[in-house]
Amino acid sequence: MKSLKELYRIGRGPSSSHTIGPENACKRFLRENPTATEFRVCLYGSLAKTGAGHGTTDVIDSILPNVRISFDTEKEMEHPNTMDLFAYKDGREIARDKVYSVGGGAICFAGEENSVDAEIYERNSFSEIRAYCEEKGMRLCDYVFSREDPSFREYLIKVWRTMQDAVGRGIARSGVLAGGLGVERRAKVLYDGVLPDESAEIRENRLVCAYAFAVSEENASGGTIVTAPTCGACGVLPAVLAYAKERKKYTEEQILNALATAGLIGNLIKTNASISGAECGCQAEIGSACCMATAALGELQGLSIAQIEYAAEVAMEHHLGLTCDPIGGLVQIPCIERNAVAAMRAINAVSLAYFLSDSRKISFDLVVKTMYETGKDLRRGYRETAEGGLAKLYKKTENA
Repeated sequence: MKSLKELYRIGRGPSSSHTIGPENACKRFLRENPTATEFRVCLYGSLAKTGAGHGTTDVIDSILPNVRISFDTEKEMEHPNTMDLFAYKDGREIARDKVYSVGGGAICFAGEENSVDAEIYERNSFSEIRAYCEEKGMRLCDYVFSREDPSFREYLIKVWRTMQDAVGRGIARSGVLAGGLGVERRAKVLYDGVLPDESAEIRENRLVCAYAFAVSEENASGGTIVTAPTCGACGVLPAVLAYAKERKKYTEEQILNALATAGLIGNLIKTNASISGAECGCQAEIGSACCMATAALGELQGLSIAQIEYAAEVAMEHHLGLTCDPIGGLVQIPCIERNAVAAMRAINAVSLAYFLSDSRKISFDLVVKTMYETGKDLRRGYRETAEGGLAKLYKKTENA
């Protein structure tokens, strides 16, 4: 597995696969072709069908000079997020590349699929890592820090501060998100909405959801967020961590350990399955984010590795089959609410794990494999194409 720096990416929303990935691809292609006078980009699959709503065309226009963008929504490609890049000089083609945006902002240029650069984790399953940690008397976060370079802790500090900044900006803002759906920002309403005689349970629900809405709304408006593991699911982990820190006064060091543990879980999913909604549906994004949040909270609460595994397994198991059907190709409906629901589900999964981990029947590795197979079985219309589910039916219903 690669460094968690490849999982936790800091960048602009609204979509890691559709915004951050293409942005990185275009920047590299431009660097490699500095003498080009014009460019052409052809988008395929999900990039073609939802790229406009996800900001793909805007980011390409902002990087490549004199660029023409075309869309091919019919051709079946090797990966659902595929783009062809062409460079020209004086009307003559001088370079071309095929690029796959594989999820979480990561990209792969054709011909580099088998690259092993930056593979720093030699164990690629939870069972292997668990056995190693238990033999050495290590926690999961200890294992992460033993594999990453010395600069990783400083990088996590930057990640955590970016997450906090997104929460802070989001709960302070109101108004309508751009895109034409008329979606109002609701984080501030939730955060300010103290109820008479509000119980602790209601307060927890309200604040956790407010923080998840805050980050997700920042992402939807093109703000700076952290992929955790993607832009579309970026609100789950910060919401759980922000509320836990507020409630229990955890130190920054404890939060960094939690981020390391969460990242390990996300990395396992990314390595053995997918974190791409275009490849495996929203179960790969929101489901993975929920798993990561359970692992982080489990680390903060001092749960055993077995309990953390149970919590993460429960989180993914109950997102199996979740489709990716963004209305209008925008990361707004149902994406923003899903972040809030998943954040609360993560807290509930950790509560279950505290009491029931000794009765576990399904391993984390097994549920990840199941998610991947389930995602591959989903019809294309339910994998971030805006052709099925809510995206298909919304325009046919009355907008209440």
